[in-house]
Amino acid sequence: MTEASKSPQAKAPQDRVLIFDTTLRDGEQSPGATMSHAEKLEIAALLDEMGVDIIEAGFPIASEGDFEAVRDIAKLSKQAVICGLARANPTDIDRAWEAVKHARRPRIHTFIGTSPLHRDITALDQDGMAERIHQTVSHARNLCDNVQWSPMDATRTEHDYLCRVIEIAIKAGATTINIPDTVGYTAPVESANLIRMLRARVPGADEIVFATHCHNDLGMATANALAAVEAGARQIECTINGLGERAGNTALEEVVMAMRVRNDIMPYHTGIDTTKIMQASRMVATVSGFPVQYNKAIVGKNAFAHESGIHQDGVLKNAETFEIMRPEDIGLTDTNLVMGKHSGRAALRAKLSELGYELGDNQLKDVFVRFKALADRKKEIYDDDLIALMADSTTNAAHDTIQVKFLRVICGTEAPQSADLTLTIDGKDHQVTAQGDGPVDATFNAVKALFPHDAKLALYQVHAVTEGTDAQATVSVRMEEAGRIVTGQSSDTDTVVASAKAYVNALNKLLLRRTKQDPDSNLQSVS
Repeated sequence: MTEASKSPQAKAPQDRVLIFDTTLRDGEQSPGATMSHAEKLEIAALLDEMGVDIIEAGFPIASEGDFEAVRDIAKLSKQAVICGLARANPTDIDRAWEAVKHARRPRIHTFIGTSPLHRDITALDQDGMAERIHQTVSHARNLCDNVQWSPMDATRTEHDYLCRVIEIAIKAGATTINIPDTVGYTAPVESANLIRMLRARVPGADEIVFATHCHNDLGMATANALAAVEAGARQIECTINGLGERAGNTALEEVVMAMRVRNDIMPYHTGIDTTKIMQASRMVATVSGFPVQYNKAIVGKNAFAHESGIHQDGVLKNAETFEIMRPEDIGLTDTNLVMGKHSGRAALRAKLSELGYELGDNQLKDVFVRFKALADRKKEIYDDDLIALMADSTTNAAHDTIQVKFLRVICGTEAPQSADLTLTIDGKDHQVTAQGDGPVDATFNAVKALFPHDAKLALYQVHAVTEGTDAQATVSVRMEEAGRIVTGQSSDTDTVVASAKAYVNALNKLLLRRTKQDPDSNLQSVS
């Protein structure tokens, strides 16, 4: 085995838990969480920098775009193992290898559904599936020294059969065995008992790493993952912000901080630089279009907020009375310096750096122009305003196919309300006036007149970024077209302008999704 291809678990101490991040694969499977090529590379670079052990960069067979993203992430990776997902067939596995082979430390992750429900779908009996597992894991191992195998829906697979196929996968060369709770069905005690049973019964179990992959359908993903670790699993599969299908995946920030804060009862550690957690959370929320709920553990806006008088008094006297971790441990600054129209570039760069944004000169120049425009409309600019500004800079980029150039609306108590809109589409300006039931409806009608489409508006949501009547509004828009779901976001002190930009942002993502065609409807059903 070459040094470059050694798996990260080789010689790993028993208290070391590997972090396998699948934000770019399982996370992007969230309906509407479309990421561009550049955004995937940016997220992967941050995950690598913050110490993630394995990055599952995508599903190379899914589309040419997925393949290119995994390949480019593999080429640019510095420390992390780069993993590509593949179904249990040689074509998928070969495609995954072609993408990840460029990494300093590549991994192929192949899977097949082993529960009775999934065996029925594949039309394979137990013996036929066992032979398929042997053939495909062997094929993957012939290409790559680092092979992970997953029995999809493991928590609903008969124990005897699960032990049988895991033994086959180990003998065929799998170095990591992942145990997925694909539908979020299990509970902590079951999660732990399953790992203990497999380690006790499967020959060769002491020579490989067991991983746990949990979904949050019953709200127990974090608890299930930590229970599996207590029972002997040494790799946690997770995503930033818990992003993922349905109710999401195990949240990276939750398991990492749980092991750090409660190291007295969970004596394990990871290689994660926790001070980069907030930066990663904000970046993923921005590019995915999935805002973090205010009461989300660790990274939610209210995670370190205290309103009760008793709590406030206690925190002022000793923060440990009501805070079990420090804000700076996850990269939150303890200052909220107010910026304004007289603030210069140096101050803006310093403040953005505190918030986790490192900008090059050209990017800073663009953001500074936006900052000055915001400062002219808003007297005081707080941290949340700058975070919203950075998010808007990312989601409304100059290279987008469709851009909002001009908008003027007429609204009030007397109908009809109308919108004069100019969109730049493929570099050319197009103008129209449209009417509607209110200014937002008129604006959306104007967009549709200039860029006809069949997408349906599934969600329209507005929330204020900060307090006051001059606060920025962040608008979220979700649209559906032919089974494709996209989410757009934008912020502005003018709610209607933010609405127009969010709608256009969603359309740009829809154009990106149209280029992604899955080879079959079951392609991305793995978890």
